[in-house]
Amino acid sequence: MNYKMLVGFAVASLLSVSANAEKVAVLGVQQALLASSAAADFRKSLKTEFSKEEKKVLSLEKQVKAARDKATKNKDLASADELKKMKIQFQKVFAEYQRSGQALQQKKMQREQAFIQEMRPRLDKVIRSLIEKEGYDLVVAKQATLFAKKELDITPRVVELLNKQ
Repeated sequence: MNYKMLVGFAVASLLSVSANAEKVAVLGVQQALLASSAAADFRKSLKTEFSKEEKKVLSLEKQVKAARDKATKNKDLASADELKKMKIQFQKVFAEYQRSGQALQQKKMQREQAFIQEMRPRLDKVIRSLIEKEGYDLVVAKQATLFAKKELDITPRVVELLNKQ
């Protein structure tokens, strides 16, 4: 019962805050970060940085398909030993493909996290500056809203200011 009362109190508090707020805005923080020119430059550099590894993974994927197709086509014609060799070859290539793909994904995720950590202070500075300049009483995360008028969305302005930095 206490949990329901606490939730009710929290909702009532938010409603009273928003009822008293004179200037309200909605902001898609992640959307602003990903739409920035810095993010576009980062995606280009990431593509360049990992192009060799992506080619390797694609090559391994082709090898996996070729080994699978060879085993399927020769299933009825090959001897038991040949089938066993083909299966072992397929398993080796598939394991290498999985390992390389996972390693590549891990490296990309680490680089993306580093980019976000690097950009977050700049983004926070832009947001704080805009809030102070425009005098917003309440800024709500876009993801947390069910509906907001387009005029309330300050995400494009944040992107614009972030690109100017």
